[in-house]
Amino acid sequence: MTTLLTTERLTLRQITVDDEDRLLALHADPAVMRYLGRPSTRDDIRDDRLPYYLGLYELFPGFGYWAAIETATGEFLGWFLFRPPDGADTTATIELGYRLHTAAWGRGFATEGARALVDKGFAELGVERVVADTMAVNTGSRRVMEKVGLRFVRIHHEEWDDPLDGAEHGEVLYELTRAEWGRRPGSR
Repeated sequence: MTTLLTTERLTLRQITVDDEDRLLALHADPAVMRYLGRPSTRDDIRDDRLPYYLGLYELFPGFGYWAAIETATGEFLGWFLFRPPDGADTTATIELGYRLHTAAWGRGFATEGARALVDKGFAELGVERVVADTMAVNTGSRRVMEKVGLRFVRIHHEEWDDPLDGAEHGEVLYELTRAEWGRRPGSR
C-alpha cells in the first residue's frame, strides 16, 4: 500500500482490494451520491470501480484515486482523485475530485486534501493544468474548488438518459494553470 502524501490531518494512500467494503459504504450512500449519480452496488464496486482505480496506478504512476484516511483516528473518510481525464494519455491536464462520507463534510478535509494534491501536482509531478467539474447546484463542491484556487471557467449542459435533480442547471468547469498556481501566495 503506497502513501501518496500526508497533510496535517490526512494520509492519502492507494486504494486496495481490501477497501471494497469501505468504498461500497461510501458509494451506496444516497446523500454522498446526490450530485454524482445513483448509489452503487457491491457488484459495481468489485467488478468496475476497483479494477479501474487499481489500473490507473500502473498507467499513470503518482496519479489515480487515493483513499483519504484521518491520520489521528485511522478512519476512512472517502477518496480523492487526481488523474488524467478519461481518455487522456498524458498527465499535462489532471482532473481533481473528491468523495467523502457525510461525517467528514464541513470539516475542511476536502479543501485540505485537494490543496495538497494540487500543490504536489504542480511542484513535483509536472502538471500544467488542473480541472474539476460538478453540477452547478453543488455549492459545497464549488466552494472547495474555489478555496483550492481553481477559477470558474464555464457552465455547460449535458444530455443525460436519467438526469439527476438539478441537472437542468448544468455542469460547471473550474481550472487552475501552473502559471496561476505559481502566482498564488504560499504556492511554493
